[in-house]
Amino acid sequence: MNHSKVIVITGGSRGIGAKTAVEAARRGLGVILTYNANADAARAVMRQIEADGGRAVALPLDVSVASSFVLFRAEVEKALEATWKTKHLAGLVNNAGYGLFQPISSVTEAQFDGLFNVHLKAPFFLTQALLPLLTKGSSIVNLTSATTRVATAGVAPYASFKGGLQVLTRYMAKEFGEKGIRVNSVSPGPIRTELGGGLNDEFETLLSSQTALSRVGEPEEVARAITSLLTDDGGWINAQDIEVSGGYVI
Repeated sequence: MNHSKVIVITGGSRGIGAKTAVEAARRGLGVILTYNANADAARAVMRQIEADGGRAVALPLDVSVASSFVLFRAEVEKALEATWKTKHLAGLVNNAGYGLFQPISSVTEAQFDGLFNVHLKAPFFLTQALLPLLTKGSSIVNLTSATTRVATAGVAPYASFKGGLQVLTRYMAKEFGEKGIRVNSVSPGPIRTELGGGLNDEFETLLSSQTALSRVGEPEEVARAITSLLTDDGGWINAQDIEVSGGYVI
């Protein structure tokens, strides 16, 4: 199976990123997924994609180190040529991230800078680095968060940078439009992932009670929304933030 359209998904070894990689491959896209430390998890995602008849490559990337992005682009170019015989990308999902649950009064500068580097600086400069590879008709999806709309005590830096990413999404859409590149953001609400330490029963019950559909979401449900934006299904959706939350605090 030879895919002509290939996308990059950062943080594709677990959670929403892994489910998006699998779903995108099922929709006929070639997938380059990145991982930071867990190569085994990334390989497991690759095996799942290949078992379904798709094609994937896993590359290491620490998105907190922006100086590595030009080198990463070179690795992407090698993978595109070796695996798909192409020089171009059809999409980018800026998904990699982590959570911090701590009140403003005790957040350190190092913690603040760490979240900034991953959640706002990385999408800015990684997109800049990969932009020359993105062709007309490509789609960029930035992962933001429903915490930008619903203030939740303890996640101020994380939510602030995700809010900045929503603004950046609109500016990217404005500037990249002349190249025929669409840019949107997807904001998950309460989702069953490992972010921020995951969900315990008490927290899940609380979140479910705050959601119109009375449950938390699954990573696959966010993955389907992201993938629709990467394909022709989302071909006339641009510069939007789409909340995938089942009706969280409405």
